[in-house]
Amino acid sequence: MKDKLGSFVIADPNKCTGCRSCEVACFTMHNKENKVAYTVGTVEIPVIPRLYLVKDDKFCMPVQCRHCEDAPCLNTCPVKAIKRENNIISVVEERCIGCKTCLLACPFGAIDLLPQYKDGKEVEQIGIDDSNKMAYKCDLCKQNNKLACVEACPQEALKLVTPMDDKKSKNKQAALSLLMTNK
Repeated sequence: MKDKLGSFVIADPNKCTGCRSCEVACFTMHNKENKVAYTVGTVEIPVIPRLYLVKDDKFCMPVQCRHCEDAPCLNTCPVKAIKRENNIISVVEERCIGCKTCLLACPFGAIDLLPQYKDGKEVEQIGIDDSNKMAYKCDLCKQNNKLACVEACPQEALKLVTPMDDKKSKNKQAALSLLMTNK
């Protein structure tokens, strides 16, 4: 087992109310450079976050990338458009050809294929009447030192999980409870 397992964001479905604050915060964080984020979506460019909310009759929660140690998306990408850097799995947008291989490989359904935008318009594919699609997924806000979705959640339903830290904490709690029962 690796000494350093990648962190990821997880939601507590008992706390999530489906307000979509996480989606708006994600979109805003990732669209500051093209100045779309200041309007939080426009008629031309819809709000497209890197996570998405799923709901049923009782629960709702966002689906996000788990930044797998043996990431199927990374392993199957034929053009190496998915990379691991500092235990974060991310898409190299310039390399992605929109082949859908990563989308099919992801066991969590956390990758989406979405249109690319430039100057407020969808980028058209050459030779066909459709927009150019690109893999889109959570990158743990790698260009920022805060997680936009976690910070924005009013119910504190989202948290960053670091598996090795959590494991050590649980081991310590188990050892302490054993010591207490033996007294």
